[in-house]
Amino acid sequence: MDYLHLTAPCGLDCFNCAFYLVTQGDEQSLELIRSYHKLMGIPLEVMRCQGCRAHKGRPPMHALSFDRPGPCPAYACSRQKGLSFCYECDDFPCDHLHPYADRANKVPHNTKVFNLCLIKKMGLEKWAEQKAGKVRQTYFHKWWTLE
Repeated sequence: MDYLHLTAPCGLDCFNCAFYLVTQGDEQSLELIRSYHKLMGIPLEVMRCQGCRAHKGRPPMHALSFDRPGPCPAYACSRQKGLSFCYECDDFPCDHLHPYADRANKVPHNTKVFNLCLIKKMGLEKWAEQKAGKVRQTYFHKWWTLE
């Protein structure tokens, strides 16, 4: 798998996202996007995603959900600076990566800085294969604890 192509510059793991996994024939992801289709009336084609980089920082679902012109600011900034990942920037972390409470229980955007630190520490391949899925699983399903 091309983890560079399927990891957003901000550290989101597109390869673990239901909107990407449905393009790979994942049945569980298909059920999820069908439920979004029924609930919100969003066309199924809009929810099929090839990853942030493939859509030049403006995946169709994000374009619809966030109602903003142009690409994601973190994507645009990294491209302008010629960086593969935001952690390579002298300004890391910056406000493009700021966590937000809005939809935090539904989207993994608050994991960006943590993922970027892990990618820098572990390397992209090792992070993608050993840790990215666990980060996403913990974020959505594990209660906060002090360990």
